[in-house]
Amino acid sequence: MEQQAAEKTSTDKKSPGYVTGPEFNRDTNYIDDRIVADAAAGTDEQGRPLWPVEPDRYRLVAARACPWANRTMIVRRLLGLEPVLSLGMPGPTHDERSWIFDLDPDGKDPVLGIHFLRDAYNARIPDYPRGVTVPAIVEVSSGKVVTNDFAQITLDFSTEWTAYHRDGAPELYPERLRGEIDEVAQRVYTEVNNGVYRCGFAGSQEAYDKAYDRLFTALDWLEERLSGQRYLVGDTITEADVRLFTTLARFDPVYHGHFKTNRQKLSEFPALWGYARDLFQTPGFGDTTDFVQIKQHYYVVHGDVNPTRIVPSGPDLRGWLSEHHREQLGGRPFGDGTPPGPVPPGEQVPTGHGPEGGIPTPEETAQALEGLKGD
Repeated sequence: MEQQAAEKTSTDKKSPGYVTGPEFNRDTNYIDDRIVADAAAGTDEQGRPLWPVEPDRYRLVAARACPWANRTMIVRRLLGLEPVLSLGMPGPTHDERSWIFDLDPDGKDPVLGIHFLRDAYNARIPDYPRGVTVPAIVEVSSGKVVTNDFAQITLDFSTEWTAYHRDGAPELYPERLRGEIDEVAQRVYTEVNNGVYRCGFAGSQEAYDKAYDRLFTALDWLEERLSGQRYLVGDTITEADVRLFTTLARFDPVYHGHFKTNRQKLSEFPALWGYARDLFQTPGFGDTTDFVQIKQHYYVVHGDVNPTRIVPSGPDLRGWLSEHHREQLGGRPFGDGTPPGPVPPGEQVPTGHGPEGGIPTPEETAQALEGLKGD
């Protein structure tokens, strides 16, 4: 399985920031327990501890701003797991140590009763020594993090939580296509999902130039691949599409400028731009994408990349709603299934945070900056 890492914070308050050396190297050490349909064995073949799938036992903690967390939100919605797996959403910014539930009443998650996500990590491992990451799945009764291995989380949603999938749920990880999905997803991760960070957090010109070339080589490959087919693998949406989408959604609003991935914008790749719009306009994708929180997170939190912490007003995002004509390539978004129903109450992207807006209000900016102050 590919190694991936979540958007992370440092546990060291004196951390120098996100640019820590010539090349960016992501920490890929997780709490890698799994939640599975049959946990009787105690561990899987790789020695990872197993927890049983049970409705209402766990809470998914996922920040809208984070691309890695956004993927779990999309898959949870596509499969219809909302009734059995609740969702806690930290705000878009955080101090040096933890994501914060600063958008909830009294600044506490209403189910877990905590202000800092780090409290759930420390409940599992006292003085947790690594970055506090999202997504994380927390056992509600104990308040302990079960897993933050987000790549495995979405695969297990597809393969282990099947008893709780909605009627008409799509096959996001069909067995007959898993080899190709894994191969494509691995390249997407190393070259694109993580590639934008290698550009943005490069500490030397040489490292940046190398990362830049790798990223756009991969984007050119994807442009060619998607010129003749609607989705990355097969004729329906799969896990591979979910993994690519969250990076594409952040490309023009953030990565193009903030991370200097500026050979061209996403909107200047005809096939990739059409593909991204096609997914965005598919239930489960655009309705989990919050452009305001995305911009607040990157431009406010990465102070060594953006010392002024000014959040740009642009770009104009209304193009996400324009016609894409990708249906002409054939394909069936949900295969033999159906689209998910309405977004559950309390989980809707706020008005003005979609393509029609995307500009934080002064009050939202002030609240985002407040999230940096910690205790």
